Amino acid sequence: MSEFLITIHRDLTSKNPHPSPEELKEAFKPYQEWIAGIAADNKLVAPVKKWDLDGRVVSTAKKIQQGPFTEGKLSMGGLLLIKANDYDEAVEIARKCPIIKYGAIVEVRMAIPAA
Repeated sequence: MSEFLITIHRDLTSKNPHPSPEELKEAFKPYQEWIAGIAADNKLVAPVKKWDLDGRVVSTAKKIQQGPFTEGKLSMGGLLLIKANDYDEAVEIARKCPIIKYGAIVEVRMAIPAA
């Protein structure tokens, strides 16, 4: 079984962010239930419960950008480490993220152990 990093990207910074604060409130319980389901299946390695939304972004321009944003309007809005047999299973877990229906993008990457 391998570990996969799931990163949820969403718009946190524009005038009309997606998901909106109302949509996030609506998605909160299903999101908690989604994570609880992953944990119940013994697939949750490490949930990240909170992180600083301010953050810093370092780029090749040798410029440190303050804030949680990358280029464009999407920012990291969630992060967890899961266990899955392969990419297909990890993607199936990620596809169930309830915030996707509000415009979030969920990224799945295999975590490669340090040698």
